[in-house]
Amino acid sequence: MREIVLDTETTGFEPFEGDRIVEIGAVELFNHVPTGRTYHQYINPERSMPTEAFEVHGLGDDFLKDKPVFAAIAQEFIDFIGADSKLVIHNAAFDMKFLNAELGWVQKPLIANDRAIDTLMMARRKFPGSPASLDALCRRFNIDNSSRTLHGALLDSEILAEVYLELIGGRQPVFGLTIDPVPAKTAQIADDWRPRPRPVPLPSRLTEDEAEAHAAFVKKLGENAIWNRSR
Repeated sequence: MREIVLDTETTGFEPFEGDRIVEIGAVELFNHVPTGRTYHQYINPERSMPTEAFEVHGLGDDFLKDKPVFAAIAQEFIDFIGADSKLVIHNAAFDMKFLNAELGWVQKPLIANDRAIDTLMMARRKFPGSPASLDALCRRFNIDNSSRTLHGALLDSEILAEVYLELIGGRQPVFGLTIDPVPAKTAQIADDWRPRPRPVPLPSRLTEDEAEAHAAFVKKLGENAIWNRSR
């Protein structure tokens, strides 16, 4: 099962009020294990970077002006996430809103909302009433996020991948119950196995005193006691 842990950074909060994506970061998981494949792209938002956004992301107009616009990287991004891989996102509604706005503006297929796995909602269900920010979940799961001095899409995706694995039960979410393929020779031996009597019966673990006490107890129960019935 392929999943993509994804994060975006933007100039603000509302794409239809002029805000744009300035960075995308993504990490590939296969069967809940990072494969080492990542996607990372800075994007020219074709507008000035608000002061508050610069303070959060550390990305200024000078840095972004020579980066490609979204239209130039849209197909590469689509190819990386694939057609049906689940997208693991913290506060998925926000990122999906921006991604689909950007894809729509360049006439690319939109991403179905049911592809998103929202780790924010997962955390709120699992720990009701507790803080569910990415930093709070890192503290809860003892995940090192000391390098997260500014918001960065790829770093946040890498950290979120660790958080996601903890939310689904750690790095072995199926508790080791997955059946691996068995070599043919081993499978044949397993198929041929049948239970057989022990060559030497196990010795009784009852002491003589315990056996005598049990016999005396059964005798008191009378002839109808189950131990006195013929088999």
